[in-house]
Amino acid sequence: MNAIDLLIQDHKLVKKLLEELSATTERAVKKRAELLQRIEQELQIHTTLEEEILYPAIKEAGGKEEAKMYYEAKEEHRTVDSLVIPDLLHTETGTVEFAGRVKVMKELLEHHIEEEEGELLPTAKKLLGKDILEQLGQTMETQKKMLKSEQRAA
Repeated sequence: MNAIDLLIQDHKLVKKLLEELSATTERAVKKRAELLQRIEQELQIHTTLEEEILYPAIKEAGGKEEAKMYYEAKEEHRTVDSLVIPDLLHTETGTVEFAGRVKVMKELLEHHIEEEEGELLPTAKKLLGKDILEQLGQTMETQKKMLKSEQRAA
């Protein structure tokens, strides 16, 4: 699987999990906590793959415009990883406040996914070409398996 297909597959899974989480009510305390934990795990792995493998390849192959995309995408990751998820993890899942924070996280992630799929990934396809994307995809699949097994062991 090439790098772009792998990331789009991840995007679909995260969007599905966000839909499920958004559809819950205040009474679904346990389900909300489980879905949030799953989203956090998926995002950690996905972010690592992008920031350690794909983004540097795009930045290296591109110019000033690609460097701007690189830093913007990393900043969007940082916002979700450092601010949004920690806030959600410290918010009672049975509250309206939790639902509001989930809505904001969902909007941020959907915006990020749209930008990646609309700008960053097509740029990667153009700059890197099929062979490099295949190699990166293999590296990402290996890394993903390793990260998942580390999460299970933790």
